[in-house]
Amino acid sequence: MKTYEEINEKIKQGKAVVVTADEVCELADAEGIKAVADKVDVVTTATFGPMCSSGVFLNFGHADPPIKMDKIWLNDVPAYQGLAAVDTYLGATAASETEGIQYGGGHVIEDLLSGKTIRLEAEGYKTDCYPAERVTVQITLDSINQATLLNPRNAYQNYAAATNSSPRTLHTYMGTLLPRLGNVAYSTSGQLNPLINDPEYRTIGFGTKIFLGGGIGYVLGEGTQHNPNQLRAANKVPLSSAATLMLMGDLKQMNARYLRGATIKQYGVSLMVGVGIPIPVLDEGIAESVSIRDKDIYTTIYDYSIQKLSRPTYGRASYQELRSGSVQINGNAVPTNPVSSLFMAREIAAILKDWIRRGEFFLVEPIRLLSRDTRFKPLPQKDTAASQKDSVKS
Repeated sequence: MKTYEEINEKIKQGKAVVVTADEVCELADAEGIKAVADKVDVVTTATFGPMCSSGVFLNFGHADPPIKMDKIWLNDVPAYQGLAAVDTYLGATAASETEGIQYGGGHVIEDLLSGKTIRLEAEGYKTDCYPAERVTVQITLDSINQATLLNPRNAYQNYAAATNSSPRTLHTYMGTLLPRLGNVAYSTSGQLNPLINDPEYRTIGFGTKIFLGGGIGYVLGEGTQHNPNQLRAANKVPLSSAATLMLMGDLKQMNARYLRGATIKQYGVSLMVGVGIPIPVLDEGIAESVSIRDKDIYTTIYDYSIQKLSRPTYGRASYQELRSGSVQINGNAVPTNPVSSLFMAREIAAILKDWIRRGEFFLVEPIRLLSRDTRFKPLPQKDTAASQKDSVKS
């Protein structure tokens, strides 16, 4: 057994043994799980892919004369106006009112990080304390007060794969799905995925310090649509979309290489987010969890041509099979393609490993672990207001 304090002391002394989630598998194969528990202190995990439930809180500072911003646009992309006078939340999926989905909130975030000038337009209604009704100015990331990335749902613990049995091409958040089972799209980074390496949420929780967008971030808790009760394999890994994380960090110290605006063809705008999470190897149980390999991680393939919440499946495939370039469906080899970037995930895991080895990044023990009993619910379809109205009439 190790503690966070013991591991952090080894990091401070430059003696911590830190490996990536890819590298620990090789050690486990060569020397076994006990050796991993004895020798390794930290395993770094990572993912990089489109994470639509992302965005940034901004405070612009006050104009002179002041304005209470009631409608806000950044490079023609609408931002949320229901906050205080010069605060806003820009969602990654908001589309430009002039360019449509070719440019949106994710692109504005990337442009801010890249040092580009952004046109801020705002309208307000006159009050005694906020007399101005319109303002148009140029801003940069340096010119504004705060820019806090706050992503309600990132870093899914596994994610379902997608195919299309219909005769027409589909354009979805999983990318283009070719007709008649022409391809299978998948997203998760497999054995590098943070929550797959901590399947029972023993180390990741509120307060966990992480790599976020090239800078330092923190886990705020479970994200939206957190679903810990997903069906699991014998190795405790969920077989489809399961837990999620809410993440935050200071955008001003991030890097545009790890936060990129994206347009998904004929679907919408998103933000490619880079996330890296250290897993402390506290005992043999965690050593076993972090030593999982792609061949032992399965996801479910759903038919996205069925436009219902509950879709039929074409079975399951391991990430080793998905990464091989094809999977078997109905006896045929169907090409596979990733939606996320394994190359970037490996880069992030290596950077986080380097930060820890150089004593620049210490572990933070969470003050509350992720919920393991949250019930995931669909939207109720019954219009309760209309039903009550009908009831009164009758």
